[in-house]
Amino acid sequence: MTNPIQVLAAAAANWQSRDLSESVIWATRRVILDWFATTLPGCVVPPATLLAEAFSPWRGSGNAICYVDGQPGSPRHAALLNASASHTVEFDDIFKDGGYHPGSPTISAALAVAQDRGASLEQLHRAIIAGYEVGCRISLAIQPSHYRYWHTTATVGTIGAAVATAMILGADAQRIAYAIALSSSFAGGHQQNLQDEGMAKAMHPGHAADAGILAGIAAAGGVTASLDSLHGDKGFAAATSGSSGNWITALEDLGEWTPIMRITVKNHGCCGHIFPALDGLRLLQEREGFAAGDIDSIHVAGYGATYQMCNRANPKSAQEARFSIQYCLAAQSVLGCVRLAAFDPEALAHPAILALMQKVSVSEDVELAAAYPKKRMAKLLVRLRDGRQINHLQLTRKGDPEDPLSDDELVAKYDELAGTVLSPSQLDALRQSVLYENALPNVIRLES
Repeated sequence: MTNPIQVLAAAAANWQSRDLSESVIWATRRVILDWFATTLPGCVVPPATLLAEAFSPWRGSGNAICYVDGQPGSPRHAALLNASASHTVEFDDIFKDGGYHPGSPTISAALAVAQDRGASLEQLHRAIIAGYEVGCRISLAIQPSHYRYWHTTATVGTIGAAVATAMILGADAQRIAYAIALSSSFAGGHQQNLQDEGMAKAMHPGHAADAGILAGIAAAGGVTASLDSLHGDKGFAAATSGSSGNWITALEDLGEWTPIMRITVKNHGCCGHIFPALDGLRLLQEREGFAAGDIDSIHVAGYGATYQMCNRANPKSAQEARFSIQYCLAAQSVLGCVRLAAFDPEALAHPAILALMQKVSVSEDVELAAAYPKKRMAKLLVRLRDGRQINHLQLTRKGDPEDPLSDDELVAKYDELAGTVLSPSQLDALRQSVLYENALPNVIRLES
């Protein structure tokens, strides 16, 4: 069997020098802008604000910017806080075939190390592309069984962050391989902290970014590890999934396509497993012309993760509401969208939303479950008070590669989300810097 660590490390190292097409560069600029869109709103709420205070004595010296307080510090400090903030409002990007949010850990680590080392924008881009390449392909090898107990963004995110760090530090293929191997031992983050209350979920990519930087620095400095760490009998895949990894699928067409070109930009501020139902309901309301008050009941048949994670009839907090298909469908029907305002206290207590929630049910559909994770679909049955019954099969999610957000829609998302914490001039300057300039994104300070 081909050693997947060595193959992936060689592919990553190849991004140090291979030609970057305009489409790959633009895709990379898009994911960085989307990272800022989802990170900045998370910088002004817990757990990022609590972490900033708790870790302030240990921020260390360095040139990496912690966007939670706008102050420089060590790369690991900045990456920990920035990545935690990036996962808080549930808008971070997705590699859907692997059930993985690559941006929060990978970009947080890459940007912090690049800022600290004074790297060029091209070095940052190449590091992010390589981090996405390795992390996303590893997610293909271990999913969907990995997700039963493990949070992919926490586990695989550590490896993506390690590769990105090693790239910026100039590591060759051999040392990138050791970064992958080391980081596979640092990876952690279980599903119970996604199911229950608390702030650990947001910290998962924070720890991944921090631990990934540790692994990348160590490997670039010559620290070694087992090169069988991914596929060995007691390796990462065997320990966290149903096998030693489907490496044929993971490595298929390596060099012919790269994952950063197949990234989902989230269009709703909730769990992505709810998206097909939200998109289907919006389509039906536009097509059939009914409003929230016209609905007698909604039933959603989804794939396994939709039912297992998002069947929450009575969420008690904003975090739980983001994982409640009942709440999100009701909120979209009443408010028109599921963005940041949908999780404000006023929305969580809105009488019309609370009433409609009780009319939403969800089940698991065997056919849709079999198509997951390649396809994320939902079957809707909407009964209206006038007696109409409407069935609909939603085949795609808005924002997925099959139905992508346009550049204008991505910019609108950035303006809406980042505009909650930046002044108009800061918002414009950062957008211009990320999309069009040839230096690292401008250092910004959040509005006080």
